[in-house]
Amino acid sequence: MKKVLKIFMLLALLFFTAASSPAWICKYKEDYLKLYHVHYGQNSDDCLENIYWLEQAVKADFANPLYACTKITNEEEWEKYRYLFMLHINLKLIEQHLRLGRIYDKSAAYFYDAPYKDEYLRNLKTAKEAYTICYTYWEEAKIWAEKANTGKFRFLILTGIQNWEDERERVSTGSLNYQKILDRELTRLNKVIDDLVAMEGKNY
Repeated sequence: MKKVLKIFMLLALLFFTAASSPAWICKYKEDYLKLYHVHYGQNSDDCLENIYWLEQAVKADFANPLYACTKITNEEEWEKYRYLFMLHINLKLIEQHLRLGRIYDKSAAYFYDAPYKDEYLRNLKTAKEAYTICYTYWEEAKIWAEKANTGKFRFLILTGIQNWEDERERVSTGSLNYQKILDRELTRLNKVIDDLVAMEGKNY
């Protein structure tokens, strides 16, 4: 009986502690970015959740530089930080849409897929839509990378967000080129669609 009473008191304490805790309101880009996370085994709902938070981050305002994702000491750092933030967000949106597309994608069409081709075609349509929207994010990413790579920032490196700086460098030098990746994936996907459509009337 004492054990049950202790458990009840503990649950009551947890409940009232949670109820009295102040709510955390998402308002700024940095707030929404904190909600982005990658699961070990990411399903479509996980991707859609991340896409939602990232899209909210795109639309929101920046927080005061005091609450930036790295230490900001002057206006020049603040300007570059904003460009790198937007570059990072757009690259993450591409990444999440590619992950989402791959859930519905099919690497090739085999003769024994004929009985299920309609279902495969529906899934491939979803994958194609996910891949295609990435072109928009890629164009945005290139714009922000260019802004963050101008001469005035040549000797300014925000070491607190070195991974974002690395993304800028990779986009600027072309070592990261989502245009080629997307073209390749869509070319392959369209061939799979054509192969499945050609199975009309066949059954195995």
